[in-house]
Amino acid sequence: MCGICFSVSLTADVIKPFSQNVMNLQRRGPNSSSQLLETDCCHKYRCFFSGHVLHLRGQLTPQPLQDRNGNVFLWNGEVFGGIDVPDSANDSQLIFQHIASCDSDNDILGLISKLRGPWAFIYYQKKTHNLWFGRDFFGRRSLLWQFGDTPEEALCLTSVTELHCNSDVTQWHEVPASGIFKCNLSSCAEKKSIKITLYSWMSTAEEEQLEKLQTFVSNDLEMPVSKIIPGNRRLLTPVTPLNTTIPASVPESNCQTLSNCVTMDTLKMLISEVHKKNAESFIEVLSAAVRKRVLSLPRDNRLLTLEFEKLANVAILFSGGIDSMMLAALADRHIPPQEPIDLLNVAFMMKPRTDHLKKSSIEKVSPQGDAVALKYFDPFDVPDRITGRLGLEELKALNPRRIWNFVEINVTPEELEQMRQQHISQLLQPLNSVLDDSIGCAVWFASRGIGMLKCNDEMKPYTSKSKVVLTGIGADEQLAGYSRHRVRFNRDGYRGLLEELSIEMGRISSRNLGRDDRVIGDHGKEARFPFLDEDVVSFLNSLPIWEKTNLLIARGLGEKLILRIAAVILGLGNSSVLPKRAMQFGSRIAKMENKNEKASDKCSRLQPCVKDFHEVGVQESFR
Repeated sequence: MCGICFSVSLTADVIKPFSQNVMNLQRRGPNSSSQLLETDCCHKYRCFFSGHVLHLRGQLTPQPLQDRNGNVFLWNGEVFGGIDVPDSANDSQLIFQHIASCDSDNDILGLISKLRGPWAFIYYQKKTHNLWFGRDFFGRRSLLWQFGDTPEEALCLTSVTELHCNSDVTQWHEVPASGIFKCNLSSCAEKKSIKITLYSWMSTAEEEQLEKLQTFVSNDLEMPVSKIIPGNRRLLTPVTPLNTTIPASVPESNCQTLSNCVTMDTLKMLISEVHKKNAESFIEVLSAAVRKRVLSLPRDNRLLTLEFEKLANVAILFSGGIDSMMLAALADRHIPPQEPIDLLNVAFMMKPRTDHLKKSSIEKVSPQGDAVALKYFDPFDVPDRITGRLGLEELKALNPRRIWNFVEINVTPEELEQMRQQHISQLLQPLNSVLDDSIGCAVWFASRGIGMLKCNDEMKPYTSKSKVVLTGIGADEQLAGYSRHRVRFNRDGYRGLLEELSIEMGRISSRNLGRDDRVIGDHGKEARFPFLDEDVVSFLNSLPIWEKTNLLIARGLGEKLILRIAAVILGLGNSSVLPKRAMQFGSRIAKMENKNEKASDKCSRLQPCVKDFHEVGVQESFR
């Protein structure tokens, strides 16, 4: 993973990079930092490139990369398929060699179409004066853009930006994960303005309709983006289209019997031969996705005999829910048996309630009542901590030989406020809602990995050193895990549910992934998303909706049904029937703040330095 930055001036003036932005980029890429200034005297433009590398693969390769022809490349990504990357090779260097050898625009688009894995890139083609950039189909890596008001600051692209307190500052937006963008810098320098071409992702079905597509200029963001898709230039989507088949009639089930009964036995009753076959196939494809993400990183091969000496190379954002439990169980299959796995569990401090004091499970009835309850009250005993501990016991039963590091990350209100102001606020840009604040803060503290670990029945300070962090995002979006999916299904049936799931995946880049990449990357760690592996998404997209989920039955069973059945097959226990609980509620960060806020409200805690310039609908106009 890397922090990458590019800016162009359409004059001969020297570009001055933002010092604070460089600091933020260096936090993402602590192993190497380099800068490059490229000037084209004939066409009178200057390009500034800045690359900051987190070393994870092959030999450490500083960025920006430049070849003898003057081409420059910045890469923030991982290749997990489509192009062969030997274990000893660095994918940045390999992709640069491939893209620099392309003879035409169509060759570049063809190369990008083959890539599997998360990425964002910036490529300057010296001979043609073309600048290429973009994010992968799902937008799993952050890339922001800013269009300046003057030719001196015409365009800036960056993984993460600085925090501006000036309300008049030019706005930042996330580069839409809608395709690949191209900008001819010589033409822009001549006209003293930026003009960009977008080559949109297309499915094979859309290929057949190329002659019906027309060129248009998008004014939604008031940015100079022309959407042009010539018939001989194709950027193909990396996943199969969503199966939109709707059953002729609602499949019969004993819904009344199961409506309020959520147990392992109930779940097992639902497993038909079709469900079992699909779940086994799902395990196979998801396991392959996890394997690629836990083995593609350097490991310390020294023989370490003591448990406390052994370092985990992989961490999991862990709540004990079905998503994180599946990732942990599958990671256990592929990570070397002598290597620990860090389970990062975050909790925000709760205040004791005088009307209903929480009591410890070991507390006995006492005439002192509230005083005894206060004595045993644990302010960090939040729902995700409870389910996390239960999940830990399931994993120990699944593999008692594995060292499972259950890292208890406790956050006080004072530390939350301090870190929000120092780091998190600027990482969330351009997002600024209450929901973004809650989830962004929770993910930042969890992925930082500073907490307590139980060793020999004693809690000791522990800091996770894992450079790779697995997260379960993508499961709810594909398998109807959110309550709004059930509401839509109850109102509009399968057709409405399919439409909702399509919208969900269409906006995941602007709603979730760029933010999570910026937040996790701030610790010099890389977020990896197995549920958004192209093969996993293609498999789930191929199934009819009723074979993946059944919202006719109770929460904890019907949503993400295929995932729950897969968990049973893997040998997991009660975590298989836990209902969905959003991170902001499970970690109790939402209880720390203003209870009257709505998730979509502009977050006052991110003010006054963050402007309200993010609207999901605007971003989705590019999709």
